[in-house]
Amino acid sequence: MSELQRTPVYRVLSRPSLLLGGERRLVIFTGTLCVLLMFSCFSVYTVILGLTLWVASIAVFRQMAKADPHLSEIYVRHIRYQRYYPARSTHWCPYSYKQQ
Repeated sequence: MSELQRTPVYRVLSRPSLLLGGERRLVIFTGTLCVLLMFSCFSVYTVILGLTLWVASIAVFRQMAKADPHLSEIYVRHIRYQRYYPARSTHWCPYSYKQQ
């Protein structure tokens, strides 16, 4: 009797891509917006505001990633769902019901 073949699953390939503990896309987008804010007016107040927004957003994104690493993607998919899907016999149904 032969043994079953084992295939290693590396953690690096199955873990979500996080940056500073938050979702990568959100962290980069927020960082870009904060840098644009800081350098658009380039005063002490905008630099302090940009850094404050950056630190606060990182804290929020870390909490979100702790709950679910793909939370923003799930939320965007949830928003795209319709409130009501009418019953149809097939997907070639000639009648089109629109949400009212």
